[in-house]
Amino acid sequence: MSGRQLLLLQAALVGGVITALVIKEFPGIIRELRIFRMTGGPGANRRYP
Repeated sequence: MSGRQLLLLQAALVGGVITALVIKEFPGIIRELRIFRMTGGPGANRRYP
């Protein structure tokens, strides 16, 4: 196995792990975004001290 093949293998493994984490956390991210939008986002400092 050459260095180039090893580098490609490592990149594929890292990409797979990152993809799995994003898919696993996706429902929580969507929920947090929904709550963030309901509370008014960054401009809501006046209403929610």
